[in-house]
Amino acid sequence: MKKNVLHIITKLELGGAQQNTLYSVKTHNREKFNVFLIAGTEGVLVDDAKKIENLKKYFLPELKHELSLYYDLKCLFILKKIFKEEKIDIVHTHSSKAGILGRFAAKLAGVSVIIHTVHGFSFNDFQSFLKRSLYVFLERFAAKVTDKMIVVTKVDIEKGLKARVGKSSQYTVIRSGFDLSEFTTPRDLSSIRKEFNIGKDTKTVGMVACLKPQKNPADFVRIAALLKEKHPGAKYFIVGDGEKRAEVEKLIAENNLKNDIILTGWRKDVAEFIQLFNVVVLTSLWEGLPRVLPQAMCAKKPIVATAVDGSKEAVVDGVNGYLVTPKDYKTAAEKISVLLLDEKLRKKLGENGYSRVGEWDQDRMIDAIESLYERAEGG
Repeated sequence: MKKNVLHIITKLELGGAQQNTLYSVKTHNREKFNVFLIAGTEGVLVDDAKKIENLKKYFLPELKHELSLYYDLKCLFILKKIFKEEKIDIVHTHSSKAGILGRFAAKLAGVSVIIHTVHGFSFNDFQSFLKRSLYVFLERFAAKVTDKMIVVTKVDIEKGLKARVGKSSQYTVIRSGFDLSEFTTPRDLSSIRKEFNIGKDTKTVGMVACLKPQKNPADFVRIAALLKEKHPGAKYFIVGDGEKRAEVEKLIAENNLKNDIILTGWRKDVAEFIQLFNVVVLTSLWEGLPRVLPQAMCAKKPIVATAVDGSKEAVVDGVNGYLVTPKDYKTAAEKISVLLLDEKLRKKLGENGYSRVGEWDQDRMIDAIESLYERAEGG
């Protein structure tokens, strides 16, 4: 008899957690599972979700990223009602807000198996004491009603246990997979070269990220400012958008970088951009394990990233890129400069990263998730 499995995520923005969720609901074995999706109404991937066939979908305006006692309580009871009416056997939550509300609603509805994927914990060292304490409390409480917690990086097991979120037996590592061939297959870059007037000999440095506090995009602008004199003509791309865009634009103007930094906004041709870049950069303050890093490895690109959380599992310092301390944009600029000046080094580090990309195969991820469902039901 087929089981009813439901995935829930807060906002379908263009991020790894969201793409992971959509791939899961699209490719779950329909001979074993009836599949459902609940998400908020916002995000550039909503239209993609609506196109997925053989999937029952709910888009709830009450499911919002922002804290709101009224909407959060309303959403909790809407979720409980859906879970009971659809006779859901397995609830699989993603992201912080949906993770908290979804798990409590599942418990109230009597759902037999509750799974949560930690795409990076909601708490971090850059939050105020009160905010961090609140998130830790909520995560501890939610863990008590959770059967299994999937983490995309081993570091998050250590972080969770240190914060007394769950027990070690609840955790399992499953990498956030994607279509490796999308990034390994050589792409025709002529259209984006033409769109942004990028010559074949122009050096390019790029970051693919949502413009939000976690990703610390201001430091990418500071890096470009330091590199401008030594690498005239180089172009710096930020592929993504978000709440920090106005701040980034202001910093670009203050540093006279309007002709050097290109803000592309949200794009779906991320693979082409990664293949265009000579160096891939990530300036995050905290992470889960950002998929842009293994995606860069697929494209044989060297990486300069901050040494945070799961990034340290994707990037081995001096092997497939360089790791720097968060907010140390000066050292990051030095490492990028070394790579821009040394084509042989870029190629060597790129090849080293490529040798490990099998860990992020999306079908391996789905097999592991479905196997976990079966074990959780049996346990």
